[in-house]
This record gives sequence, structure tokens and C-alpha cells, in this order.
Amino acid sequence: MESADELVKSGAWRRHLRQGVRWLGRGLLDLVYPPACLNCEAPMASPDTLCPQCFARLRPITAPLCPRLGLPFEVSLGPDALSAEALADPPPFGRARAAVIYDDIAGTIVSRLKYGDRPELARFCARLMAGAGRELWQSDPVLVPVPLHRARHLSRRYNQSAELALHLGQLTGLRVDTALVRRTRKTRQQVGLSGDGRQRNVAGAFAVDPEAMVRATDRSIVLVDDVYTTGATTKAVTRALFKGGAGSVDVVTFARVVIGAELPI
Repeated sequence: MESADELVKSGAWRRHLRQGVRWLGRGLLDLVYPPACLNCEAPMASPDTLCPQCFARLRPITAPLCPRLGLPFEVSLGPDALSAEALADPPPFGRARAAVIYDDIAGTIVSRLKYGDRPELARFCARLMAGAGRELWQSDPVLVPVPLHRARHLSRRYNQSAELALHLGQLTGLRVDTALVRRTRKTRQQVGLSGDGRQRNVAGAFAVDPEAMVRATDRSIVLVDDVYTTGATTKAVTRALFKGGAGSVDVVTFARVVIGAELPI
């Protein structure tokens, strides 16, 4: 037990004070907004999680999977076997990983995170993403969120991809750089567009900040986003990063659309 003098000298009293304030804040928040399931809103003992029934309906993506695109295989085809999608249209990035298949549960969480003014949902998503992307962390990469256009950022108040990246950084100890890539023009929403339409919509919409890229020299980069649908956005950002001088780029998302598992968004 630290004495009062030791606490003052070491500055530990500030840490204890911050912890106490956070604890009090969480307690007051729970009184005003009792913890509830992120999907069905059933009462919960702790915040930022799903009830057992909803959690059981999540469909995690685990091995065996395509080593390039992270698509799940029904049976193991060998460590180097690529999916038909990866063979037909090789992505510019190295590897993509996602925590769960995009279905009704994942869709509700993403929709509330993205459009429902619920940035705190990123904590739950990031916990699952930290496990799904564990092989990507081995090279000590820089986490880079897919950027929003300034106008859309102002209207939403936050970038959901940046929220995911910041929580992932806290969980993994990796550095997060939210300034490395910017969106140079406002694009229309990707929802409802075809695959070709999505690619045309985001083509040339991103650029790398040269000064920020200096900080990422000789570092691998992991792009962070909420959902991988056709990959049009992450591919466009990856091309911008390579044009700006990036060495290697991987991708991690909370959810991934799997054709045949659920209708694309």
C-alpha cells in the first residue's frame, strides 16, 4: 500500500483520481442508461456486449479460410489454397481478416455504430477484431482507419472506422494514425450500388498525406473498417497507400459479407 507521500511523489494519485472519476462516471451512466444487449436491448449486467442468445447467433469467421481474403471454407483445402474470388480478382492488399460474417446481428451492430450515434459500440467490435486479426499484428503494423470525407465526418460527429482503430490500438498496443489517409472528395453512400458501381464511386477518392507517411516508413499498415462487402473501398485506399510509398497493406474489419451466407448490404 502506497503512503500519501509516495502517491504525491510518484504522481500515482493522479492515476487513482482518474480511475475513480471513470468508475463514478460509468456508475452514473449505468443509472441513467442501464446496460442493455447491443442487439435486442435486453437488460445486461455489464455494458458493451450481447446477451447470450444474441451472442450465440453471431457467426465468427475462423479457420479454415482463404489466406488472402479471409473467406471461410467449409472444409480445409490446405494452407495455401485460395478462394475463387481471390483467384479471379486478386486484391492489391496482402491479407484481409474479419471477425464475423455479416448477418442480421452484425448488421444491427454496424448500423447503430455507423448511423445511430453509438460510437461506444466500437469497443465490442474491436474486442472481436483483435482476435480475428492476431496474425496481422505480428509485424507491429500501424493501424489506419478508412477515412470519411470532412462533410460526412461533421454530420456524423465521428468516423466509425477511427473509433474501431483507436480501440484496437488500446487492445493490441499498436500505433494508430488517423491522419495518414484522407478522402479527397465526397462520394455517395456505397449501400445499394453494384460491385462495379462501388469501384467507380471510390476510384481516386483517397490520398496519402506525405508528411504523415514519413512516420510510417518501413512499417506495415493495417487498414481498419467496419464491413468488407466487395472490397471496393479498401482496395481504393490500398492503391492510394502504395502510390504514397507504403510497403505492405493488410485489412481488418468487424464483419464481412459472404455470398450465400447473407444478402450483401
